[in-house]
Amino acid sequence: MIRRAALLFLAALLPLLAGAGQAQAVGYRYWSFWEQDGTAWTYATQGPSLARPSDGDVHGFRFSVSEDSGDAAKPRGTADFGTICAGTPAKDGTKRVALVIDFGTPADAPSGETPPAGRTACAQVAEDASTAEALAAVAKPLRYDSNALLCAISGYPEKGCGEQVAAERSAPAPAEPGEAESDGSGPSVGLVAGLAVVVLLGAAAIWQARRRA
Repeated sequence: MIRRAALLFLAALLPLLAGAGQAQAVGYRYWSFWEQDGTAWTYATQGPSLARPSDGDVHGFRFSVSEDSGDAAKPRGTADFGTICAGTPAKDGTKRVALVIDFGTPADAPSGETPPAGRTACAQVAEDASTAEALAAVAKPLRYDSNALLCAISGYPEKGCGEQVAAERSAPAPAEPGEAESDGSGPSVGLVAGLAVVVLLGAAAIWQARRRA
């Protein structure tokens, strides 16, 4: 009886332990769109085809894999409008939009593709031009899907558009003394509580088996 109770306890415990070590992060591989506010990047609240920048604005694009806008990677670099558009004088009837184009890292690249080096460009376009039109002026060819989602800038990537990507999350680094150990990538509170219940039930089953023996 004791052996049977122990086996039942382990059978219930092992699936939970296996699930705790294999958390999967599901994200999407796509071009995110950003607006620079001073020296900080903020995720754009509308698409580049709807955004109407003013002369002096800085907009950015970053290719990466992310779950949502909350964890999307920002464009890298510290170039501002004065630096990017230094060689483009103002002209009546036009506006200048500084663009930062970050093609991402090899880890985020589609299989078989290598991201080009990031670059900046100063687009001088009509006063009513959208960010998408400014981008088209300096970074062709662009590629869109049937839903007007931006799929490629300067031909990168060659294929794919917002496809879902699943990647195993790495284990969190040990917390320093006094720091919280959970950063959202470890086992959830519910999982820990479930393990505790299984342990208690297993101990009770073994105790009952010994009592009846």
